[in-house]
Amino acid sequence: MDKQTKRLYRLKADLVAAAGHPIRLAIIDYLKDGERCVCDIAAHADSERSNVSRHLSVMLKAGIVDCRKQGLRVMYSLKTPCILGFLSCVSDALRERLHQDSALLKRL
Repeated sequence: MDKQTKRLYRLKADLVAAAGHPIRLAIIDYLKDGERCVCDIAAHADSERSNVSRHLSVMLKAGIVDCRKQGLRVMYSLKTPCILGFLSCVSDALRERLHQDSALLKRL
């Protein structure tokens, strides 16, 4: 594998890792309906604003979310809403796995 291909895989892995935390997944899901302020995101995620801000910073750096100032508020939105398709695929894979596990348990 050449260096450029390895770098591309590293960048893809970094983006997936930036989304791969339960709070970050909750934030992405919440932002699917549009732009939100940190205070609303923190309430939805049932987490402290400082903690949510750290998670948003990781996703901002990865290019998953975008932000803008509105007075004293910082508003966040999905920069790459196509990530919702990826997460839908993850849900489908999880459903299939649970279906297979359920079928196996019925054999016991």
